[in-house]
Amino acid sequence: MTALPTPCAYEAFLFDMDGTLITSTLAAERVWTRWAERHGLDAAALLSVMHGVRAIDTIRNQNLPDIDLDAEVAWVERGEIEDVEGVAPIPGAIDFIKRLPPDRWAVVTSASVPLARARLKAAGVTPPAVMVTAEDVERGKPDPAGYLKAAATLGFDIADCLVFEDAEAGIKAGEAAGADVMVVTAAWTHPLETDHPKLADYGDVRLGVGTDGTLRIG
Repeated sequence: MTALPTPCAYEAFLFDMDGTLITSTLAAERVWTRWAERHGLDAAALLSVMHGVRAIDTIRNQNLPDIDLDAEVAWVERGEIEDVEGVAPIPGAIDFIKRLPPDRWAVVTSASVPLARARLKAAGVTPPAVMVTAEDVERGKPDPAGYLKAAATLGFDIADCLVFEDAEAGIKAGEAAGADVMVVTAAWTHPLETDHPKLADYGDVRLGVGTDGTLRIG
């Protein structure tokens, strides 16, 4: 793990889900490849931009004529809910979040509620009390709305939170929100250049919880 910015005590941790707490890349890419092929799109090009982005935004950004956007989103979501083969926790993630006070962490995901719950269940991850999903924001990542909403719901200033992300859209969302960002690389299939500290997985992470509830990572 590369060094965190100082100070490195935080009021809360805000986690992206896919690629950050769980690995679902292969399952997601299987479904999106089938969707791309249905519409005659370049699957490789699509896969390079869909990670961390809401399905509705990914599909809208293809500018396909005469499609039923809601129906296409439903097709993708159904496929992703049904295909959880290979979905698993990032190494060390389950133990790490179990050590966090329940009122000090949240998940901010571009997935819908049904998809998020299906993938977390498949990975053996208990959902947190606060989970911001695709339905909860008007604008998805890279817009910061999801992270701002999570921090506000937990009752903390976003500047006092650490965002855990893996994808470009999510990293930009954390930056725009005004949080420090930790980039998790365990599930990367499309490596990114980033100046943020990086975390291979949670296996060797040292977590400290202060008597006042503040969180330290090292």
